Parts: sequence; structure tokens; C-alpha cells
Amino acid sequence: MIYEIAELYIKPDSHTAFQAGVAEAVPLFKAATGCQSMRLDRDIETPDTYHLVIGWATLENHTVDFRGSEAFQLWRGLVGGHFAQTPKVEHFETVVAGF
Repeated sequence: MIYEIAELYIKPDSHTAFQAGVAEAVPLFKAATGCQSMRLDRDIETPDTYHLVIGWATLENHTVDFRGSEAFQLWRGLVGGHFAQTPKVEHFETVVAGF
């Protein structure tokens, strides 16, 4: 499994609407090919910053299957208007797991 970690910078007055949009998008991710998990974390020290962490079976499930889908367009429609700047998206693999 790989993890997509998207660092999202949200407009200060958009938190409630942004979080509602992410909650509304949960079924889009559940139905996406290869999507195995999804969560949204908010930075305590910098509350306008969030991390969207999504587990994908393969990198291509995110970069090809999801990004090329209608679900991606719906996702961006739900949350894109709340972005203060372009999200930073990176992909990670676990190399050591403690417990």
C-alpha cells in the first residue's frame, strides 16, 4: 500500500464548509479503485493546514484511476473553492512499522 499525503491550505473562513465537503466526498473515495483508507487531519499549531491521508493499493490507483475519473472532478468541486493555495501532494510507502 502507498499513502497519498495531501497538504491542504484552507481559507480561514472556510473550515466548516471544507470539512463538510470532505465528509460528503467519503463515498467517492470508498468507491474508487484501489482506495483502502482515507482520513483528514488538522494541524493543531497551524489550523488552516490539513493533511488528507489516503491509502491506495498502487500509485496508479491514485495518479491514473482516481485522477482520471469523474469522482476526482466531483471531489475538487466539493473542496477546491476552499483552498487558499495549491495543495502539495506526495506519495509515501511504509518502510518501518513499530506497532
